Amino acid sequence: MTYTLDTNTVSYFLRGEGNVRHHYDKEILQIGNPYAIPSAVVYEINRWLLYKPDKDKKNFGQEFNALFHNVRDTAEMSLDVWKKASEIYFELKSKGQLIGDADILIASYCLVNDYMLVTHNINDFVRIGGLKFVDWY
Repeated sequence: MTYTLDTNTVSYFLRGEGNVRHHYDKEILQIGNPYAIPSAVVYEINRWLLYKPDKDKKNFGQEFNALFHNVRDTAEMSLDVWKKASEIYFELKSKGQLIGDADILIASYCLVNDYMLVTHNINDFVRIGGLKFVDWY
């Protein structure tokens, strides 16, 4: 199984919050499950790092780079992912349950690749049919 780390999961990992590091150590380092970080997450994390104070930015930036050491996939969004994202957008908008574009892209990436999303943002992602997710927080 390949895990896809959502932005909040990476953020909790960098800040040492919740049980994310414990699950990462177990599922990724000990068991050896591969993991992916979609380009939409890279965008959101780098955007967040730009607003951190300089002393925190260096530490978090180094941690973020270290997280890429064993990553299976730092995926660019394929045409199939973009098409799936459009379908998800249409479905959610039709129901009046729209979520953020980055979350739609992350979900579509997971669906197209049949990856498990690791997120604490259950309220938004539960709206997307067929999406497999787990909360490591």
